[in-house]
Amino acid sequence: MSEINEKIYSDDKLSVTTFKCPNCGGESEFDPKTQKMHCLYCNSYFEIENEGKVTERDLSELLSDGSVWTEAEVYQCKSCGAKEILDNQEVAMKCPFCGTSNIVKTNELPGLKPQGITPFKIDKKQTSQIAVKWAKKKLYAPRKFKKSVKPENIDGIYNPVFTFDAITKSSYKGRLGKNYTEYRYENGKMVSHTETRYFSISGVQDVNFDDFLIQASSNIPMNMIKEIEPFPTNKALVYKADYLRGYSANTYNKSGAQCWDECKIQMRNNIESQILKKYSYDIKVYLDVDTTFSKEQYKYILVPVYVGHYTYKTKIYNFYVNGYSGRIAGKTPVSVWKILFTIFGILFIIGGIVAISLLTSV
Repeated sequence: MSEINEKIYSDDKLSVTTFKCPNCGGESEFDPKTQKMHCLYCNSYFEIENEGKVTERDLSELLSDGSVWTEAEVYQCKSCGAKEILDNQEVAMKCPFCGTSNIVKTNELPGLKPQGITPFKIDKKQTSQIAVKWAKKKLYAPRKFKKSVKPENIDGIYNPVFTFDAITKSSYKGRLGKNYTEYRYENGKMVSHTETRYFSISGVQDVNFDDFLIQASSNIPMNMIKEIEPFPTNKALVYKADYLRGYSANTYNKSGAQCWDECKIQMRNNIESQILKKYSYDIKVYLDVDTTFSKEQYKYILVPVYVGHYTYKTKIYNFYVNGYSGRIAGKTPVSVWKILFTIFGILFIIGGIVAISLLTSV
């Protein structure tokens, strides 16, 4: 077994199991449009028996859980290091993140089994159309790129996330400053005087957090995930392997405890932001917030993301699409000439405004 586990994927077939069609015995996979299993040979569709929506669990279970997802296997890209879970399906011949075929099977156990999954709602064809339309709207992308834009290597990947619920109570005190500007004539000219008036604040802020999402994998940049959010994690279904047929899943490389620590930091930042929104201020001298957390719960869910890229002048530009809503984020090539023309245009406008101001002041 160890020889197979360390073998770079080639034309040799690795032994995997697939969902067999009850009509013809052919291979079937999950179809996003119908939310059913689809036989690739006889074109039959079959319902997936669903156990309902996933429910939250007490946080203490996550922090003490030592179980592992033994039904799945982990594959790693030797070029970029990305790891994927391939659960009872054909092994991907190319890495969805860097496009190379250096895929190896590892001896790693993939960790916790997901409680829930948000299935894909859009398919690869729709994703390709979204990616083309989005790229053509990029203002600073080269004209040649826009005319021939073609999405490549689009792969559906379930990305692992933890969602957290918590009831928080915060007491706070701080000091803020507000700027006040007065205008008056001095020596025949209008001049302004700005004075900062400081004031103290204190109070209590209660915030209930529901399904606060923390990404558990670093394969997809967090800023990209933020741009394509939200994912309907409140509608997540109880995990079934059927939904992974034809797709893969990222492994998580942050533990549940790490994600909870990260979540608390973000929740505290959110609380501070909500407190400051209650006041009109220009300067924050300090703000001390003491927060207690109660009724902490979590869910471990797989959310759908399509990963693909454009190639322009031998360079690869990745994009990411929310497999449920179709929201897209990523990078495209940039035309230096378009940027320079924009800068020169702005400088020209500023120069014109300055010139007019000087002429009117004479």
